[in-house]
Amino acid sequence: MDAIDVIRAKRDGRALSNEQIDWVIDAYTRGAVAEEQMSSLAMAILLNGMTRAEIGRWTAAMIASGERMDFSSLARPTTDKHSTGGVGDKITLPLAPLVAACGAAVPQLSGRGLGHTGGTLDKLESIPGWRASLSNAEMLGVLDTAGAVICAAGAGLAPADRKLYALRDVTGTVESIPLIASSIMSKKIAEGTGALVLDVKVGSGAFMKTVEQARELAETMVAIGTDHKVKTVALLTAMDRPLGRAVGNAVEVAESVEVLAGGGPEDIVELTVRLAREMLDAAGITGKDPADALRDGSAMDHWRRMISAQGGDPDAPLPQAPETHTITAPSSGVLTKLDAFAVGVAAWRLGAGRARKEDPVSFGAGVICHAKPGDKVTEGQPLLTLHADDPARFDRALESLAGGYEIGAGSPDLLPLVIDRLS
Repeated sequence: MDAIDVIRAKRDGRALSNEQIDWVIDAYTRGAVAEEQMSSLAMAILLNGMTRAEIGRWTAAMIASGERMDFSSLARPTTDKHSTGGVGDKITLPLAPLVAACGAAVPQLSGRGLGHTGGTLDKLESIPGWRASLSNAEMLGVLDTAGAVICAAGAGLAPADRKLYALRDVTGTVESIPLIASSIMSKKIAEGTGALVLDVKVGSGAFMKTVEQARELAETMVAIGTDHKVKTVALLTAMDRPLGRAVGNAVEVAESVEVLAGGGPEDIVELTVRLAREMLDAAGITGKDPADALRDGSAMDHWRRMISAQGGDPDAPLPQAPETHTITAPSSGVLTKLDAFAVGVAAWRLGAGRARKEDPVSFGAGVICHAKPGDKVTEGQPLLTLHADDPARFDRALESLAGGYEIGAGSPDLLPLVIDRLS
């Protein structure tokens, strides 16, 4: 095999053979295919696409580049959720212990934030003592103790994807749906879960800006899961406005704990319960309804056990940023727009996110949304409160929010929270 031949085939719009795909993924992982050659192939894939057969084989080759986890020793069936990322999307935090409280085992391998989208591990690391990095044996131990674990993927899981993801990030090839789908699904299938629910976000704060783009990505990922004998369901959900009221790290943990205590914003509760029901159904578990597990405290019990099992103190005070700045309503009326992307960029500029993977984050930084689209507001009422460690960060955050909210007389034109379901 020769890298140039593989690049030319895809450049000219031809489908790659199984042998070509297996060879190029293995050779790239070993360093026998150069970074510039793989970046050229990634661009050819972005421009010319891939067939379902190609995507399936590409995913299988990335899975084969590393280890596969095995949860067959667990007494409970496993089920997992993956979100394509958004603003205020803390759903994993209450969802994993909630589903565990209803009888499933939830091995949730999560990531860190980059740019305007938050990372689950960054949020949880705001809890004093909590550890993201666990060995496979420790993962199994937490699952046995708490029924759910949220942690970082080990270096041995789909190493080809880890290497290719970093390359795509710096070569303008992130947007390729075949490469997005195979990246997500290779990690999830290698993780060894028996069932998977995908939360594919749509809107300004999401990676997929239109319902059509999101549906194509969802259909591709469901097909990959089905081909690999993993029961896979996808929901298309709204990300044209932030989820919940808190955007950041510690502030999102606090809001998640509110949900587990039986309160919290309506949209967070609604989506958490809907995804929990989908995860349990995909795993073949019937009996306890997730809404009951929020009310009776059992989800909170599993949260506390999960956090404690990973070294965290569920009773410790969360970090708070020392500086705040409040934006008030310039007029009275209805909040007709609160743009997710604008709020996400503001939180990022306040220190809640990172521009590069190696950048640190501020656990206390973020944005609290005092009003949601559709709410009536009065002139002078607080709309948003910005939190930062350094007040010098406020000016750039305010720049990102210019035009990001509007007050009018009519009802806002919003996407439904759950747009569609694919299976």
